[in-house]
Amino acid sequence: MKKLTAIFMCVLLVCGLAACGSKNDNSRTTAAPTTAENTTAVAKETESVSLAGTEAETGTQAESQRETEAETLEIAGETDEAAGTAQGKTLVVYYSASGNTERVAQAIASATGGDTFKLEPAEPYSSDDLNWRDEGSRVVREHDNPDERTVELVESTVPDWESYDTIFIGYPIWWGIAAWPVDGFIAENDFTGKTVIPFCTSSSSGLGESGELLEQAAGTGDWQEGQRFSSGVSEEEVKNWVDGLGL
Repeated sequence: MKKLTAIFMCVLLVCGLAACGSKNDNSRTTAAPTTAENTTAVAKETESVSLAGTEAETGTQAESQRETEAETLEIAGETDEAAGTAQGKTLVVYYSASGNTERVAQAIASATGGDTFKLEPAEPYSSDDLNWRDEGSRVVREHDNPDERTVELVESTVPDWESYDTIFIGYPIWWGIAAWPVDGFIAENDFTGKTVIPFCTSSSSGLGESGELLEQAAGTGDWQEGQRFSSGVSEEEVKNWVDGLGL
């Protein structure tokens, strides 16, 4: 009887040990997927961080590229502006007694895209002053007395004068020469490095030596052959002349 009891106890012990082993194996088998899931989650988080970093880097590169492009455009603009300054501009300077020279000057400015600068005597000429048939008129008196031909101008210097490389100078013809209110402007300015083109208006007189005399008075500048226009010249005629200069 004791032997049977001992055998039975051994059987129970073996069965108990087998059951415990089975539980431990199941525990290990159940825990394995948890580790794999954790590994996958970590991988996904790492990938997300990596993608976020890549996107940030891409955004930074795009911003850097935009800044570079903007800087390139800015430099190009500065270059264009510098080139425009180097090429210089056109200025049309004129004195007009009756409005004819002013009309031609405006037509030249329109054809060249240039600026205008009107010469105005500090003491304006009235219609009576300009009556050359009247021996007592101001213009006749000044013609007969060269010392009185110095005419003070309201303004004789041009702002930003150095930026102009082509200068048109217009005037009416008085007794075969340029109207002397122009003389004050010639005396006050340096034409070095500038191309100077005289033009005049008259009812019948030609350009004469007016351009050459102004060139002598200036002493500087590359003076070109001038052009005389009739009082009734059209804007188209003026434009055709300007186009023929090849400026």
